[in-house]
Amino acid sequence: MPHFILFTLIVVAGTGGELCVSRAMKVVGEAPSLRPAEVAKVILRALRVPWMWLGGGMMAVAFFALLVALSIYDVSFVVPVTALSYVAGAFGGVVFLREHVDFQRWIGVLLVAIGVTLVFLGKN
Repeated sequence: MPHFILFTLIVVAGTGGELCVSRAMKVVGEAPSLRPAEVAKVILRALRVPWMWLGGGMMAVAFFALLVALSIYDVSFVVPVTALSYVAGAFGGVVFLREHVDFQRWIGVLLVAIGVTLVFLGKN
């Protein structure tokens, strides 16, 4: 049961952070060019968006939870199980960011979920 809580924290905080950063960058917009001055302006604008800070904090929590998981479990177990973030990301994109996910992507998400289930069941 403790590994379930740890991996849920990794997936939820990591994916939540990515969704928040994505939302912030949709507010900020893209740099008109890759010149350092233009990129710096985009970064400074991004730092003024609260979603960016929330996302960064959530991603930090996920990172440190991942470090804990890697100190306890084999990497051959940790990395495949954290692939559930792809599943969470697809659902989060639809619900939180109002993105369209086509049928082919949902099939990919299903395959990832099946693979993670097989890895997780093999641990017990």
